[in-house]
Amino acid sequence: MRQLSLVSRRVAAAAVSLVVASGAAACAGPKDSDAKGTAQGGKPHKGGTLTVLNSEPQTDFDPARLYTSGGGNVPSLVFRTLTTRNREDGAAGTEVVPDLATDTGRPNKDATEWTYTLKEGLKYEDGTAVTSADVKYGIERSFAAELSGGAPYLRDWLVGGDTYRGPYKDKGGLDSIRTPDHRTIVFELRKPEGEFPFVATQTQFAPVPKAQDTGTKYEEHPISSGPYKVVRNEGDGEHLVLERNPHWSEKTDEERRAYPDRIDVRSGLDSAVINQRLSSGSGADAAAVTTDTNLGPAELARIGGDKELAARVGTGHFGYTNYLAFNPKVKPFDNPEVRRAISYAINRTSVVNAAGGSALAEPATTFLPEQKAFGHTAYDHFPAGASGDPAKAKALLKKAGHENLTITLTHSTDQNRETGPEVATAVQEALKKAGITVKLDGLENNAFNEKRWSAKDAPGFFLSRWGADWPSGGPFLAPIFDGRQIVKDGSNYNHAQLDDPAVNKEIDEINKLTDLDAAARRWGALDKKIGEQALDVPLFHPVYKRLYGKDVRNIVISDWTGVLDISQVAVK
Repeated sequence: MRQLSLVSRRVAAAAVSLVVASGAAACAGPKDSDAKGTAQGGKPHKGGTLTVLNSEPQTDFDPARLYTSGGGNVPSLVFRTLTTRNREDGAAGTEVVPDLATDTGRPNKDATEWTYTLKEGLKYEDGTAVTSADVKYGIERSFAAELSGGAPYLRDWLVGGDTYRGPYKDKGGLDSIRTPDHRTIVFELRKPEGEFPFVATQTQFAPVPKAQDTGTKYEEHPISSGPYKVVRNEGDGEHLVLERNPHWSEKTDEERRAYPDRIDVRSGLDSAVINQRLSSGSGADAAAVTTDTNLGPAELARIGGDKELAARVGTGHFGYTNYLAFNPKVKPFDNPEVRRAISYAINRTSVVNAAGGSALAEPATTFLPEQKAFGHTAYDHFPAGASGDPAKAKALLKKAGHENLTITLTHSTDQNRETGPEVATAVQEALKKAGITVKLDGLENNAFNEKRWSAKDAPGFFLSRWGADWPSGGPFLAPIFDGRQIVKDGSNYNHAQLDDPAVNKEIDEINKLTDLDAAARRWGALDKKIGEQALDVPLFHPVYKRLYGKDVRNIVISDWTGVLDISQVAVK
């Protein structure tokens, strides 16, 4: 089985511009005691137009092609899925809850079969009923080569998924998805998967009526099962206009509030322009938000002196870790003492400053994000305080026979404050105090990503980052440390090429668990155990600061997404 991360698919983009994010410990913008985050201006009400200002266009607006977690943000307004994320602030937002289904799924004894029952009264935008056959067909479409781009899990997990070619070529369908009646759907898996309810939040689980499937043109007018329907899609998602689906019923949807009458999504904008428009709040921009544009250090400094603007900043954490990666197949990183020495030498204060300061980054000593849902277990195997311990590092290097060590750190040339020259320089200066000379090797971002994800010629020492498709330790640790996921001729995310039978076995054992709290504890323990080998140096977890318009109400930022949830927003 091979798992891929949502973030890994978007690795060329800066973390601050993720369109669809997973989450970690988030705190919302201004809100009162209401669980749904009623913000300034009293109780939210229906009506008006919400404008969305983004840098990245919402391309491939087809549920088969979208790679989302929790149903996505803008996509979740149109596409409902079997399950979805809980639309709540904070830790409650990491929970999986029913969406089209009556529950989060019923597993058999060993979690190799999952059964769902659709709610009664579900309808598309044309008033026709949503059926289990539509959900099955929607999933089968995602296997078609013409509609590639979505999450790969079902290819690996479903029986026969690895050879199925989609309904256009194989009209017989996928036998491992059964629909015994119009409301029941059953999935047969190749191995136990206790986290199947998380996968069922992805847009591949949105229903598609076969009779209205237009193939690659479906994205121009997908049939809505959510509170809004697409009335305009220009420039492949650069300008999307959504209006109410009159047949959506809030009686069948406990998660989406659907306050605005209209959603106007405009993309392809410069980040500075987006933040300026949100700050000024002129005309329609007063009722505008962004789902992919962060505030930078300079903008935060300016906003800090303006109480009105500061009150309109939502803060979120994405389940994401920036780290230094070692490739032990390259000398001297094959020596654990060298890796430990570097771990002691790192000055996390300078790294955090390089990442934009403490408002935008939090120091990390664990690979898993600091969130209960991931199973975070606090540890620091190489305690060096906030500014590093160069003396300890020197002692270890001497023990390893490397008193005068020169190494190369590979990084991106993008000024992204994550894998770019800012953080690379901070690492270089910290290691210099430990007697380590670091040569910086900056590569154009595409070349950088291609090299760091190569099993054949990955550098020995490089900056990297990772995020999970859903808030759990599974999609965080397995792609990085499961030896069976080492890819020799493609994108390999197991940078250390670790293939430890004990680690592989523990991953399999945890995947069997349907008790997600118990699974989380096991993921945390596994993270701590792997961390002893110093195969990476966790540096920081990013923090997201997003402005929203002065007429925007009901701000909800969950620990799953880390960004404002459009489905909850109201406008004045």
